[in-house]
Amino acid sequence: MSIKTSRRGFLKGAAGLSALGIAGFGHAAARVPSGKIRLAAVGVMGKGFSDWMPMIKSGLAELVAWCDADANQREAALRHKATKKIPGLAENLAKIPFYTDYRKMLDDQAKLQIDAMTISTPDHMHAAVAIRAMKMGIHVYVQKPLVRTLWELDYFNKTAKENGVVTQMGNQGSGTAGLRRGVEVLQSGILGDVKEVHVWTNRPVWPQGKNVAAWVKGHPNGDPIRKGLNWDAWLGVAKMRPFLDKYPANADVYDPWKLGKNVYHTFTWRGFFDFGCGAFGDMACHTMNLPFRGLELGAVSDAGCTTIDSENDVAYPLKSVVKLTYKERESKARPGVKLPAVTLFWYDGNIKPSADLMPQVIAKDGKVPNTGCIVIGTNGILCSTNDYGGESFLALKGEKVVQNIKDHPACKVIPVTLPRCGAAGGGMDKSAGAAALSADGHYIEFLTAIRGEGPVYTQTHSRAFSDVEYSIPQMEGILVGCIAQRLPGQKLNWCSCKQSFDVAAANALVKPCIRKGFEF
Repeated sequence: MSIKTSRRGFLKGAAGLSALGIAGFGHAAARVPSGKIRLAAVGVMGKGFSDWMPMIKSGLAELVAWCDADANQREAALRHKATKKIPGLAENLAKIPFYTDYRKMLDDQAKLQIDAMTISTPDHMHAAVAIRAMKMGIHVYVQKPLVRTLWELDYFNKTAKENGVVTQMGNQGSGTAGLRRGVEVLQSGILGDVKEVHVWTNRPVWPQGKNVAAWVKGHPNGDPIRKGLNWDAWLGVAKMRPFLDKYPANADVYDPWKLGKNVYHTFTWRGFFDFGCGAFGDMACHTMNLPFRGLELGAVSDAGCTTIDSENDVAYPLKSVVKLTYKERESKARPGVKLPAVTLFWYDGNIKPSADLMPQVIAKDGKVPNTGCIVIGTNGILCSTNDYGGESFLALKGEKVVQNIKDHPACKVIPVTLPRCGAAGGGMDKSAGAAALSADGHYIEFLTAIRGEGPVYTQTHSRAFSDVEYSIPQMEGILVGCIAQRLPGQKLNWCSCKQSFDVAAANALVKPCIRKGFEF
C-alpha cells in the first residue's frame, strides 16, 4: 500500500482539519493541543490499564474515549482499585464513549477530537489501529512489539513520518535513569571492540508449542463466544476462525504461570503466529534495549534459528536460540569511530548462555541469572540481570567480579550525555505491575513530546526516546528473528532496502493477512 508523499506540504498547513480525516484512509497533520491532551485508549485492562492510567494521573491528559473488543474489560477498569483511588475518576470514565470496534471510534473523530491514543491490543492489531490513527494526525503510544510483521513495520515508519506524529513504543525501561546510564557507559567505548552479545529470557510463560497447535486443530467447531466479546473486532485483520474459550483442567498444555488456561483471550494469544510474536517479540524490546542502544546497533543482515523445541505450524516454540548478525556502522556517539559487526544470540524458554561466558557474573550471583544480557568486548564485559536494563554491572579485563556501574571507578568519569526522564505526578502505584519499574517517565515523555516540550534526543531526532528512529530498526531485527524461528536450521539473509529475504518461504511471512473490512 503506497503512501502519497506529494501531499506532505499541503498537510503541514492543514492542522486545523485533522479531525476531518476519513478513518484510516485520509491524511491529516498532527495537532499540538494547548490544553489537556485528549486521549483515547484501545485496550483498557492489563497492559492497557498501565498505559493510559499514568497519563491520566499526570494531569496532562484526559480520557475522552476508550475501546476494547471485550466490553467486560471496561467494567473491570471502572472497578480497579487504582481507578477508585482518584476521586471522581470512575464516575467520569463511566460517562465517556466506549466502543468494542476501533474503526467506529475513529469514524467519530470529528466529534471526539482525539489528540493521542494508547494501543494495547494483541500484537496483530497494533499496526492496523496505529496506522489508521496516524493518518488522522493522532499521536500513538503503541505497546511492544510495535507491530507483528516486517511489512507493517515499514508501513508504520512511512506513515509516522508522513504525518509528523509523535510515536512511543512501550518498552518502558527506556525511561529509567539506570538504563540511560548503561547506554552512556556502552557508548563511551569502555569495552573496546564489541562483536558478541547474548540476551536471554524465561519467557514464554503462556501456552505455546506443539500441544497448543494440536488442541486448536482438534477443535475446529469452536466454543460459544463469551458474552460481551466482539469476536469479529478482536480478530480484526486475522483470518476468521471459531472462538476457542479455555483448555480443560486436564489439558496437556504448557502453562507455568497458571494464566487461566485461556486459548486466545485474554493474554494467551501471544504464542500464536497469527496474533503474537511469542517470547522474542514480547521481551526482546525490553531485554535487548540496553545493548541495542548502547552499541548503536541498526541494520540486521541475517538470522538463523539454531535450537528449537516444540516446532509446529500454529504457535511459537517452547524454547529456541536465534543468532542475528548486525552490520558494522559509524558511531554517532563517537564521530569517526567505526563499530564492528555484532553477532547477537537470543535465548528463550529458560535456555541460558554458558556460564563460561560470564565468570565475573557467576562470582557475584552464583549462577547465570534467569533473564538479562551480556555484552562482551575486547576490554571487558557489561551485563544486566533483569528484563528492563535498569541496573548494569561491569568487569574490565583482569577484574574477577562485576561491579555496579554506579560504583565502578572507570564509570565515574564517563559523562552524562542523555537527558533523564522525569516523572510528573510521582511514581506509579506498585500494584500496577511491571510498568511500575519504570515509574511514569516513559508515558509522561510521550505527552510532553506531543506538546513540543522537553529535550530532543539525538538518537531519535524526537522528544520521545522510543520514537520511530529507534523503534523501527530495533523491531526489524526482532521480527527477522521471529521469522527465523518459523524456519529453523536455515540462514536467512535480509535486505532492508528491498524488504526481502533470499529464501522464498521467509518472504511469504513478511506481509500479514488483512481481512476484508479491516484494511488500513
